[in-house]
Amino acid sequence: MGFSSRKWAEIISKFASRVYFFIIMLQLPLFRFPCRIGICQTPIDVTVCQLIASETFPQVVIKALLYPGAILKFFTQGTTIPSHDQLLNSYKSNIKEPPPTTDLKHLEVIAGSYLCVAGALLGLHKRGRMSLFGLALVVWGVLTEISSTGKHGIDLSEDGVCIYPKMMIAIAVTFCSMRRDLRKLIRICKFKSIAFRKLKNDSKFKCH
Repeated sequence: MGFSSRKWAEIISKFASRVYFFIIMLQLPLFRFPCRIGICQTPIDVTVCQLIASETFPQVVIKALLYPGAILKFFTQGTTIPSHDQLLNSYKSNIKEPPPTTDLKHLEVIAGSYLCVAGALLGLHKRGRMSLFGLALVVWGVLTEISSTGKHGIDLSEDGVCIYPKMMIAIAVTFCSMRRDLRKLIRICKFKSIAFRKLKNDSKFKCH
């Protein structure tokens, strides 16, 4: 007996939310954008820069956000795993005080990054649209920056602003994590499949 649309939606959304969690927490590069440490490539980078600068969150929270990415670099790039304090100090030493209007100018990317990180954490328990809204804001902010600088397409220079192909994967995974919307999509696909099979059988019957 096959699974119902509700069951399939639950299975797929749960799997997708965990994939998205690892994409964010392991700090896979999704974009390239100027920030307080120079160039940020992940929502974690942008979020951590703001948290350190604002000094409103406990350092243990910031360390917990940074460390998974450091572990991934150890396995993929052969770098040494720094201590929690070394990792945090490395970020702090690279942070520069931007002009007063910089954060306001990049508000979409900053707010979107916050939502991306919060959505990844909350999505393990209650899946919703927060992550998708966050990614949409980040993409909008990056595209706006590209448009304002007059550089179209992908800028591959060291400090160029761009969106990496992994962003499309993150968006697709985030959409699949939204159970209600996914359930509706599965229902539509099932309806079309049943209608197609019925039409096919009717055609065979008429031929005979």
